[in-house]
Amino acid sequence: MGGGGQQTDRITGTNTRFSTYTWEEVQKHTKSGDQWIVVERKVYNVSQWVKRHPGGLRIIGHYAGEDATEAFTAFHPDLPLVRKYMKPLLIGELEASEPSQDRQKNAALVEDFRALRERLEAEGCFKTQPLFFLLHLGHILLLEVIALMLVWYFGTGWINTAIVAVLMATAQSQAGWLQHDFGHLSVCKSSRWNHLVHKFVIGHLKGASAGWWNHRHFQHHAKPNVFKKDPDVNMLNMFVVGKVQPVEYGVKKVKHLPYNHQHKYFFFVGPPLLIPVFFQFQIFHNMVSHGLWVDLVWCISYYVRYFLCYTQFYGLFWAVILFNFVRFMESHWFVWVTQMNWLSIVKMASVYLWHFTTVLCSCLSLFPTMPRHNYWRAAPHVRALCDKYGVKYQEKTLYGAFADIIRYNTHLKSHGFTFKKSFCSELFLYNMKQH
Repeated sequence: MGGGGQQTDRITGTNTRFSTYTWEEVQKHTKSGDQWIVVERKVYNVSQWVKRHPGGLRIIGHYAGEDATEAFTAFHPDLPLVRKYMKPLLIGELEASEPSQDRQKNAALVEDFRALRERLEAEGCFKTQPLFFLLHLGHILLLEVIALMLVWYFGTGWINTAIVAVLMATAQSQAGWLQHDFGHLSVCKSSRWNHLVHKFVIGHLKGASAGWWNHRHFQHHAKPNVFKKDPDVNMLNMFVVGKVQPVEYGVKKVKHLPYNHQHKYFFFVGPPLLIPVFFQFQIFHNMVSHGLWVDLVWCISYYVRYFLCYTQFYGLFWAVILFNFVRFMESHWFVWVTQMNWLSIVKMASVYLWHFTTVLCSCLSLFPTMPRHNYWRAAPHVRALCDKYGVKYQEKTLYGAFADIIRYNTHLKSHGFTFKKSFCSELFLYNMKQH
């Protein structure tokens, strides 16, 4: 440990003593029960706090021994408030001779990214248009009502049921994108209101768990495409990500499936089963095992509402069939859209079409707390940053993006199943190349 120093308390204005540390010392504290992180050059001991962290313990654990400044800034809309609660965890700061970034990351790139965020904030890209989200919620509720009215007036015939199923699947998919907005605290100024509406949308409108989603999705944005840290690519029970690993796992018969042939069964397992089987099991298992009883009540309210509405027309058996068919269609929608977003940015012919696609598909963002109706404004700036550092920025037509999904999941047998890397991962790899 280095020498002591002084800092000014942001709350009281008084001077207090603190210690200084090298990166070597910080990086010794990475194990469960002994975890330090660095935020804005300040060193925090989060060993006990991780269990109380609203975003889940794993997301902090992923940054143990590392600089977490970018994630800290990205996930917290009210930074002064969060700094206040972090103050008791502060144990010192980096020595003056130490760089701000760990692992010898490219300092210029990190600073340019921070400057980009400041510019976007100054341009108002993080300001919400309430009407956008009110209309989004309104059209979800309208689709639900129309579906029920169609059954009420036209009965349970096959054609009418098919139309009802499409309307319900559309409502479920749109509710999925809307809960994503509230889950990222990108709608309301108050985090409390964001969390409350998030529980309503994901719980009562979708029958899922806000806690489960936070646990998974925050990790995804914090460590995108980092194996064993991003749950979205850590699916060893079904798939192995990469060009070499699927072949090795398949030949050596590691885990459960012939992963060297996974490109053959992806479309029969991934799109149709992800939501109705994989996510459904995960959601209930997570709520029960972690005691998320409030989430469970919200979730049950969805099932009570659904079965009260539809068993009177279809009976219990066919209501269950309809429910799973809707989930089946929603799962296809979800997988294709998320794959499309990971593969490239979809190029629209006009701003109006961009807005339409933002509503229809929802885009994945470098800035989790940025309202999605402002993504199109940020896109040119992000592309300029990519060009500056030689990071590949893909922009394709809707048709081209869907074609890529098929190509990347059915391409050469030796390559197996692979995700294209997101911009965040490209930046991560770029920094690692500077090592």
